[in-house]
Amino acid sequence: MSSNNAACQSCRFFDEHKTNAGQASGDEGLCRFNPPVSQPEPQGHGLWPVVASKDWCGHFTADVTPAE
Repeated sequence: MSSNNAACQSCRFFDEHKTNAGQASGDEGLCRFNPPVSQPEPQGHGLWPVVASKDWCGHFTADVTPAE
C-alpha cells in the first residue's frame, strides 16, 4: 500500500478538527486510534493527537473496505 492511499484523511480513525464555530481547522484532524495523551499538569485534560490529512502511519484502516 502506498502512503498516498494510506493518508490520514482516508482513515476511519481520522476526525476532522473542528473549531468552536463548527468549521474544519485547515488541513488538520484528530487521530482517534489511540486514547488521548495526558498533559503534564495534574489538572490538564487529555488531548487527541493532531495530524495532517496527508500524514499516515502503520495503524491506517480504510474508511470503507471494498467487498472481496
